[in-house]
Amino acid sequence: MPEIVLIAHNLRSTHNVGSLLRTAEGLGLAKVYLTGYTPYPAHSHETRLPHLADKLTAQIHKTALGAENLIAWEHHDDVFSVMTKLRRHDYVIAALEQAENSLDLSTYKSPGKVALIVGREVEGMESEVLAACDVALEIPMRGHKESFNVVQAAAMALYHLSQA
Repeated sequence: MPEIVLIAHNLRSTHNVGSLLRTAEGLGLAKVYLTGYTPYPAHSHETRLPHLADKLTAQIHKTALGAENLIAWEHHDDVFSVMTKLRRHDYVIAALEQAENSLDLSTYKSPGKVALIVGREVEGMESEVLAACDVALEIPMRGHKESFNVVQAAAMALYHLSQA
């Protein structure tokens, strides 16, 4: 089974973060990295104001349902340093994004170690982040809508990657 980590970059919704943590825990991911302005639960080296950290933690918990305490996670402001660190440990960085050069997820075979990065839903992943990835993966859309919610898309991709 491949070793998979998830990078959630510049997400705004605490509910999406909680759902991603729960999904990642359920699929047995090695770790989740919450980067950029993605909200994150309180932790032992907390620097945010207590009322802000408590509020965000409670909101994340609503959908994580305790998974935030079961899966390893880290927060980093700089996504590029996380990508560099993971590459040093032989991870392939795969963006889940509709892009000109993206590959159909259903035909992609997971390498031994993969870091799946998901990002902003409406605007899409920042071009400089996408350019720093090794591969872009896309879920083919068969209906009229052009994209899935970030959590549903991540769940589909993570499940597929974990099956290799």
